Amino acid sequence: MKYFLIAGEASGDLHAAHLMKALRRADDHAQFRYYGGDEMASQGGKLLCHYRNLAYMGFIPVMLHLPQILKGMARCKRHIREWKPDAVILVDYPGFNLDIAQYVKAQALCPVFYYISPKIWAWKEHRIHHIRANVDRLFSILPFEVDFFEKKHHYPISYVGNPTVDEVSLYLSRHDKPRAATPTIALLPGSRQQEIKDNLLRMLRAAAPYTDHYRLVIAAAPAIDLDVYHRLIARAHIDASRVDIVKGQTYHILHSATAALVTSGTATLETALFRVPQVVCYYIACGKLVAWLRRHLLKVPYISLVNLVLGREAVRELVANDMTPVKVEAALRRILPGGEDRQRQLADYEEMARRLGTPGAPERAAREMVDILRRPHS
Repeated sequence: MKYFLIAGEASGDLHAAHLMKALRRADDHAQFRYYGGDEMASQGGKLLCHYRNLAYMGFIPVMLHLPQILKGMARCKRHIREWKPDAVILVDYPGFNLDIAQYVKAQALCPVFYYISPKIWAWKEHRIHHIRANVDRLFSILPFEVDFFEKKHHYPISYVGNPTVDEVSLYLSRHDKPRAATPTIALLPGSRQQEIKDNLLRMLRAAAPYTDHYRLVIAAAPAIDLDVYHRLIARAHIDASRVDIVKGQTYHILHSATAALVTSGTATLETALFRVPQVVCYYIACGKLVAWLRRHLLKVPYISLVNLVLGREAVRELVANDMTPVKVEAALRRILPGGEDRQRQLADYEEMARRLGTPGAPERAAREMVDILRRPHS
């Protein structure tokens, strides 16, 4: 069967690649075309558009690139219409993917599966109406989403486990813990250029007091030019010899890290599964306004997946105007060896891992997708 997949950022690219691998095991005749990235390209098929050409975040960047985004959306619809896939599989990225779902359903082209739900439990809850109307099956990777969709909105979904558990477990099974001459603090400032510009400078300044005893290792996003990182290091007035920039090797960085400063998103979950104590920090311009909007519009009390899974603040979150170098440095000090929060956070990670469940999410999702497509009149 033919599968058309759409992922709009680095984490979605990785999850989609593992799903493609599982689909090939479940369907000997699987063919793929996709909007995605390098991880998906490693699984074969045809990459039609790299996510770096469409991944814009925030009102102003989206408006500035709106013609490019709209052209990309029109091309995507044309690709689907002309190739006639047996299924379209959407991976997160709701602003783009929900429009595609509506088009596919309106044209009655094929079933639509959503792997990794849009986070409508956090905001834009009204999108449940689009999902209900245009998505044939939603595959959830977060345990608390079951109650949200099924109990609150009476929309049945499939919880398949979390693919990050698979990805981290596989990595750990293949790699011994590195032996570093100097302990490291990992900095994970995000995968989009605007996120990096907003967060990394503050992270560097917060970690600067520890460069006598730790190396700072920046997890560089594959699609971002290294000059972006070098300029921010220079602006932070840190000795560049104490900072490493490592591209496309986040797991390697986390495997050897003593602690981490992390933006929200999948990276918070990955950091926890590597058992690295972390501070979640996410700067946004107009911080006071954003903080007010967060209190009044955001439907959940936390932004990190670790805290959302546990239902409490296991890791410190510093968001909007709270993300200052002074506050981040103080929170970092508490999770370094000897810090008062380190052991408690590590214990909380064990509980989080139990709630997420066992590996096997891509296989469970792939088997159910193939079973649905093979049913008569599906």
